[in-house]
Amino acid sequence: MSKPEVRVRFAPSPTGPLHIGGVRTALFNYLFAKKNNGKFLLRIEDTDRARYVKGAEEYIIESLNWCGIEPDEGVTVGGPYKPYRQSERKDIYIEYANRLIESGQAYYAFDTPEELDVLRKEYEGRRMTFKYDSSVRDKLNNSLRIDNAELRNKLEEGIPYVIRFKMPLNEEVNFKDAVRGEVSVNTSTLDDKILLKADAMPTYHLANVVDDYLMKISHVIRGEEWLPSTPLHILLYHALGWEDQMPVFAHMPLTLKPDGKGKLSKRDGDRLGFPVFPIEWKNPDTGEISSGYRESGYLPEAFINILAFLGWNPGTEQEIFSLDELVEQFTIDRIIKSGSKFDPEKAKWFNHQYLVKMNNKELAEILLKELKRRGLNFELDYVAEAVGIIKERAFLLTDLWDQSWFFFTAPEKYDEQVIKKVWKEGTEGIIREIADLLSSSVTFDKTSLEAEIKGYITEKELGFGKIMNPLRLLLVGSNTGPGLLDLMEILGKEEVLRRIQRGLNIIQVE
Repeated sequence: MSKPEVRVRFAPSPTGPLHIGGVRTALFNYLFAKKNNGKFLLRIEDTDRARYVKGAEEYIIESLNWCGIEPDEGVTVGGPYKPYRQSERKDIYIEYANRLIESGQAYYAFDTPEELDVLRKEYEGRRMTFKYDSSVRDKLNNSLRIDNAELRNKLEEGIPYVIRFKMPLNEEVNFKDAVRGEVSVNTSTLDDKILLKADAMPTYHLANVVDDYLMKISHVIRGEEWLPSTPLHILLYHALGWEDQMPVFAHMPLTLKPDGKGKLSKRDGDRLGFPVFPIEWKNPDTGEISSGYRESGYLPEAFINILAFLGWNPGTEQEIFSLDELVEQFTIDRIIKSGSKFDPEKAKWFNHQYLVKMNNKELAEILLKELKRRGLNFELDYVAEAVGIIKERAFLLTDLWDQSWFFFTAPEKYDEQVIKKVWKEGTEGIIREIADLLSSSVTFDKTSLEAEIKGYITEKELGFGKIMNPLRLLLVGSNTGPGLLDLMEILGKEEVLRRIQRGLNIIQVE
């Protein structure tokens, strides 16, 4: 008998920007599906209309596109189980909520929010926590304590209600989580969760169980924050008669702050000095902008590699993986149980590994956009030469300009501290002689320049630094930058001589 098809889903809620923990969930689902020749679904769980944020769904889709995580079915591509947006499936959930009512495994609850608030405060006064469960359900305003005639009257009058699951008394719910191992929970610790809200929209619990069943989801791979909800979901599968089609559950560890103290949250973005979102997010209400990895200069391939190591270990020393290599290596049993600390410096290291391996012309295309933004026009081949010299110094794409600007514009000022350090009595005369030497140079390449300058140093019996350090100052305005001879070769004779003369004029005045 053939094994059932692997079908997994990523089901985010459009209540704000997609956190990197959410992208990791999508990635692990995608890798598992591709490894097993299965299907990866993108489903939007937008039933919480009170928390719905305009533009969040589009943001989620754009983020996944940038990461290269492409769904086989879902809101963007359709599929045999559409619609894949839960707000468009409302009637389906009502049908199954009514089935649970009819079978006696759910009930109508007419308690108002105000009545429940009074109860919560009473319990708080007794230093207790109120739970709507078997200990109180028979005393509250619900269909379990009224007769059918009164229930019909309430429903006909349109009195607002929710539908709650009737949690079984004192039952053990046992299941095996593919990451956590054996889990056992007694129903006496669980409350009667709301399945259908007063606006007839389902809660996450009902909607995700119904959709996972109808969409034939084989594995539910999600964050460990959903582990406490899993017993309820298992009970719903049983209550609806679907226990034989229940998916395998796998709950991934939390992504922790760099210091390991607590979960890395959306609120940590920028506050800790690094992005927590894949791409930039602009709050539609406040206009506040939160940084993203894309805009901060990360390559999508590097970003994916970073996320793969948050809760997964390949079991080898290899750290750099392409998406195809991750698919090949990924297995659920390599997901670790403990939380993973996010290391922003390691993230930059990952990006650097990808950046330096990129073709110089590919990087030059990226840098050209920045040059054009600054009103600077250069040929692709020239920019590629410059990039090839400096890319070892760049960790982010945004570093390309910072590390190469002097290839495209002469310095406007000169570091005072460097001047004091390298500009000594006689320096000006030495540099003018070097300029004369360079002006007569026939082949202005690295090899020829090195021979000519070394010849001058030998003849004059000078220290190497007495020439190269002042020369670097004149060309870039400080003591930073790549190899000086490489820099001079790319700048060319005319530009080098022009910068030397301009610098001599300015520093001489100072």
